[in-house]
Amino acid sequence: MNWHDFLTNANRNLAAFRKAEPEAATGFGAMAKAAMAPGALSTLDKELMCIAIGISKQCNDCIGFHVKAAIAAGATRDQVAETISVAMYMGGGPAFMYGARALEAYDQFVA
Repeated sequence: MNWHDFLTNANRNLAAFRKAEPEAATGFGAMAKAAMAPGALSTLDKELMCIAIGISKQCNDCIGFHVKAAIAAGATRDQVAETISVAMYMGGGPAFMYGARALEAYDQFVA
């Protein structure tokens, strides 16, 4: 999968939804901003959690967006790989398959 193209398309879809339902999109954005703000946990810690949840929920869009955000927050490849290991432990075989996708996304976004 080409993660750059995948997220470009996802952003196009989100833009169309924002036009159709601006209040719902704005509300979701406000919730995301509040949830991801640093507090007792750093933004990086929260992004790694989002990757694990994206893997366990089998959400390619979530994986792509949060791998990219984790990189921006300073995530290393080793941190992403360890996050995938925890998600695999909790999610079994499907988490293993989606975890491999998350590591592929990391490699493409840092290239």
